[in-house]
Amino acid sequence: MNLKETYQTNFRVYIEDTDAMGIVYHANYLRFFERARSEMLRQAGLPLTKLAMLDYYFSISDIKLHYYYPARLDDVLSISTFISDKTSCSLLFEQTMEAKEKLLCQGTIKVVCINKEMKPKRLPDNLANVLN
Repeated sequence: MNLKETYQTNFRVYIEDTDAMGIVYHANYLRFFERARSEMLRQAGLPLTKLAMLDYYFSISDIKLHYYYPARLDDVLSISTFISDKTSCSLLFEQTMEAKEKLLCQGTIKVVCINKEMKPKRLPDNLANVLN
């Protein structure tokens, strides 16, 4: 997988994701976006478990979400993920969530690469190379 391209993945909404009215609880949008980012890296041959064994971890430093419409129980969510910018130790992800061809949520998430002591660390060479 080329990390310069938009990655597309789908998830279904289950009862555990919703409130009593069958609407996805607002914080769970972050969980779906996190899963999509993790899957994107996994498809590129960089699963988080492999990166952790090499002392590379990602921590969110900034999140901006805009909600347009609610996701509901049993919806199939289509999540698009794109890396729009990078520095030597951070990635900026742009993500959108749609269901039934309607935009539900947009997010911009900045993650920084750190080591297990929580100190900033340069992106792994294999990840940086894929993005150049």
